[in-house]
Amino acid sequence: MSEQVKAGEKCKREADTCKIDAEACRQMKAQVPDIAERIIAHCDNELCYTHIDYEPIPAEGFVSDLIDRFREILFPGYFSRERLDPANMKYSLGQSVSALYDTLSEQIAHHMRHDCLRYGLPCSECEHSGQAMALEMLESIPDIRQVLATDVRATFDGDPAAKSHDEIIFSYPGIYAIMVHRVAHRLFELGVPLLPRIISEHAHCLTGIDIHPGANIGTRFVIDHGTGVVIGETTHIGKNVRIYQGVTLGALSLPKNAGEQYRGKKRHPTIEDDVIIYANATILGGHTTVGKGAI
Repeated sequence: MSEQVKAGEKCKREADTCKIDAEACRQMKAQVPDIAERIIAHCDNELCYTHIDYEPIPAEGFVSDLIDRFREILFPGYFSRERLDPANMKYSLGQSVSALYDTLSEQIAHHMRHDCLRYGLPCSECEHSGQAMALEMLESIPDIRQVLATDVRATFDGDPAAKSHDEIIFSYPGIYAIMVHRVAHRLFELGVPLLPRIISEHAHCLTGIDIHPGANIGTRFVIDHGTGVVIGETTHIGKNVRIYQGVTLGALSLPKNAGEQYRGKKRHPTIEDDVIIYANATILGGHTTVGKGAI
């Protein structure tokens, strides 16, 4: 048999193989509509959590942008989208504040409308309330910035490895998590639903530091290293407190079906002023207090 004939037969076999493979792929793809029907039908199952309705759903994708805007304004020039100098600061920062107001007021309104419609709550004039809360939040920025400055200085004062305040602001995950918490906590205080928790969990995903937005934290707060830190909703932390990686300020395990009974009540520890809590410490319970100056 000539080489030419052999080559021809080989090509034919390969072509036949391709046809068989293509047919098998076609048959598998043909099963997708039936599978999709079963998946869609399963949405009616009570064990499937869905959000299929005409009400607006909170937009998680805006959270990262919100945090970036806050960080840009809280630390002017460090994370700006363009270089800041004395000549353009007023206009550039003003534009950022305006953009933050637009996004924040819209998202607050979405979250409020979501709760109103989904849970049958009385009308709270979502659009107007969203704008009013956004304005209050913007008014809080100088105070938050001032508190964050104490956090940065305390971090620098207690960490010989830190070469400058700039290094801490740019690169320390603890400062990022604290900054996000200061923002989320203020939104929590204003009564904004859902959004503060989503913002907090964004920082949790990035840093491994889990701080509930309800936690009350004083000035000069330091989280060193930070990975694995957990701070629960009703935790109260005084001034000049430093905690290290792996620290849990948590609640005791609740009896079955007791969540509603304990919701909103003090379940997490109180840490008084000037306390240092070293790595992997676990402190639990709403009646637990770590006294002033303890190490």
